[in-house]
Amino acid sequence: MSAITPENFTHGIAAAPAQIESRPTLVKGGHSYRRITDLILQIIDGSTPKWWFIAFGISSLVASMCVAMILYLMATGVGVWGLNNGVYWAWDITNFVFWVGIGHAGTLISAILFLLRQKWRTSINRAAEAMTLFAVVCAGIFPGIHIGRIWYAWMLAPVPNNFAMWPNFRSALLWDVFAVSTYATVSLLFWYVGLIPDLATIRDRTTSRIKQIAYGFFALGWRGTNRQWRNYEMAYLLLAGLSTPLVLSVHTVVSFDFATSVIPGWHSTIFPPYFVAGAVFSGFAMVITLIVPARALFKQLQDLITVRHLENICKVILATGCMVGYAYGMEFFIAWYGANPYEKFVFINRATGPYAWAYWIMVSCNVITPQLFWFKKIRTSPWLMFVLAAFVNVGMWFERFVIIVTSLHRDPLPASWTYFSPTWVDILTFVGSFGVFFTLFLLFVRFVPMVAIAEVKGVMEEKQGTRGHGHRPDAAEIVPGAPAAGAIGTPAEPAQDQPWGMVATFDGPHDLVDAARKVREAGYKKFDVHTPFPVHGMDDAMGLGRSKVGWIVLGGGIIGLATAIGMQVFAAAIDYPLMTGGKPFNSWQAWVPVCFELMVLFAAFAAVIGMIAVNGLPQWYHPTLKHRSTMDSTDDRFTLVIESGDPAFHAEKTREFLGAIGGKSIAVLEA
Repeated sequence: MSAITPENFTHGIAAAPAQIESRPTLVKGGHSYRRITDLILQIIDGSTPKWWFIAFGISSLVASMCVAMILYLMATGVGVWGLNNGVYWAWDITNFVFWVGIGHAGTLISAILFLLRQKWRTSINRAAEAMTLFAVVCAGIFPGIHIGRIWYAWMLAPVPNNFAMWPNFRSALLWDVFAVSTYATVSLLFWYVGLIPDLATIRDRTTSRIKQIAYGFFALGWRGTNRQWRNYEMAYLLLAGLSTPLVLSVHTVVSFDFATSVIPGWHSTIFPPYFVAGAVFSGFAMVITLIVPARALFKQLQDLITVRHLENICKVILATGCMVGYAYGMEFFIAWYGANPYEKFVFINRATGPYAWAYWIMVSCNVITPQLFWFKKIRTSPWLMFVLAAFVNVGMWFERFVIIVTSLHRDPLPASWTYFSPTWVDILTFVGSFGVFFTLFLLFVRFVPMVAIAEVKGVMEEKQGTRGHGHRPDAAEIVPGAPAAGAIGTPAEPAQDQPWGMVATFDGPHDLVDAARKVREAGYKKFDVHTPFPVHGMDDAMGLGRSKVGWIVLGGGIIGLATAIGMQVFAAAIDYPLMTGGKPFNSWQAWVPVCFELMVLFAAFAAVIGMIAVNGLPQWYHPTLKHRSTMDSTDDRFTLVIESGDPAFHAEKTREFLGAIGGKSIAVLEA
């Protein structure tokens, strides 16, 4: 296997035309690069459809109901919920775990499938990432209100409070705070980094001054040069590498909330992998739930989000559904094999007790329903898979309900047995969280590209990108008087009105690679290329080394790890020594989750800030942002720019040189 580098991991054009010709079709219709942009941006640039206003009005109304229930809870207290002495965790924590699970698919598609070189992710990763962010927002609602005194939620943060106490860093509940908050932050950074090139495309295409300012502000002055793409790809690769263990750790840590307890039904080592598989299972089901209606409402997306994409998602749902079914069976086996009467009772009670109806709904939706995806007819029928995915979402909510409630409502003391029933406040708060989710998703669909423009262009088949390359003479052979390869010429003294540089357009990515190589061989140093997606092989052609972003990320990770260790040593062993279960104050084993989360968090910030800094962003003005050719390079043009500050630059000779190596539409760039 080849070495792991941005060149063989990311989503640009490969260097060999034969590889492009053999690549499976991921985009239907034979669209050009510009047409891809048109299809995606029709949703943003076009008039807002009536159904959007209707859907947004309904979802906003439902979301306001969630806000009203939270305010009512704050004014009245948690007594408005159906909690009782036995079932002290119930509806609220069920909803928290449910929404955290929904949020797993976005990072899985963006990070893990990215590292596994699964190119089919490119059309669905943007929507899945947005779904992740909105699901985590909904998940964050419930732990905060579960504590009862919501105004004390800040005490979960690792800061000294008015009681001179620190949080207990040995508690799985505090690990949860670090895991979910880190996951939300890193997912937001990952999502934003992927958006930057597309925001620049909108900036350069729109005719609305307001949109130019708004999208241009968030695009940070992105121009799509190869030097920018080089650092961007390294940052994106490292963010994917950081997010991969993070996405696995989040639901693992969530499972520790249960597995580290001694309650029968919860105290199990199978919970971490079981919860992760269930999270992927429910997350991909929600992707289907969102993508299928989106394809139907925005028909132009059907060439980009094809049945092949949906079928691959169904295969993931089938695989993880089998894992979840195996976990259900293994739980019963472990309870029987362990010969613990209390453990056996809990599982028998789940299947035959007062909540048997919830258990069998869970089994039917999560074990039986996914087996229908063995049939290709169902895997390739969008509305059938939509219905089955809805059943999976229902089943996964019931899974969390069954795990939490049925393990608590009958404890070892029969006199305290009880039955939990949600109140109208419980139900309306949960329903309202769906309003929050869909309100945010509708805003995303309307104002942000739903499909990653640059990434789709990087994996599509383009006739311009597959043409062959015959031998062309070197620069010194075709331009009389041009500098020899590797030598610097001595041009005439520049005039007072010397332009900033000169730009030429080329037919496709491979022609541009050839041109960049010849420009370098001719002795030019101050030049760059502008492309709508990363063109692999360009770094070698331009003679560029590796990006510095990797070292910046390494430094950020080390600082994060040192911060986590120092904070926990100071809090738990020096400033506020807290004895927990007879463990020593410096219990480094219990500090591993927090150390990992902060290491990833600091490294992720270092990746984004480092990429921006190394690229010289934000840069609100640049001469290339005034010329149509270079502005169009964020959409479908491939341009090469030579700066007049290069020692080898001479206006007339450089123009002739660019024409001789295949440049078209050669023009002067004014400062």
